[in-house]
Order: sequence, then structure tokens, then C-alpha cells
Amino acid sequence: MVDEGAKDKIKGKAKEAMGKMTGDRRKEAEGKMDQAKGRAKGAEERAEGVKDSLRRDEH
Repeated sequence: MVDEGAKDKIKGKAKEAMGKMTGDRRKEAEGKMDQAKGRAKGAEERAEGVKDSLRRDEH
């Protein structure tokens, strides 16, 4: 299973770094947004995993 949240965080870090190096504030902000999106996806994926494990414990 591909961790989509981690991919977004990595992409965001790279985008933010490029924005900082080039002085492109918009690119830097996009990178921060991608990182936030990645953290949210990661939390959602972890919650799904917990929910699935609880479901298995019921049976």
C-alpha cells in the first residue's frame, strides 16, 4: 500500500524548499499546503487502519 500522505509531505517539502531558494513565495506556500494535506491524509489512513482492526476484533 502506497502511503499517499507521505508522498504529499515529501512533494510539499521539495516545493517549499524550491520556493525558498528562488524567492517564490507562492511556491513556498503551495509546498506548505501540500505538507498539510499529507498530514491530513496520513491521519485519515491511520484512522482507517484503527477502524479496520477494531472491526476484525469484533468477529
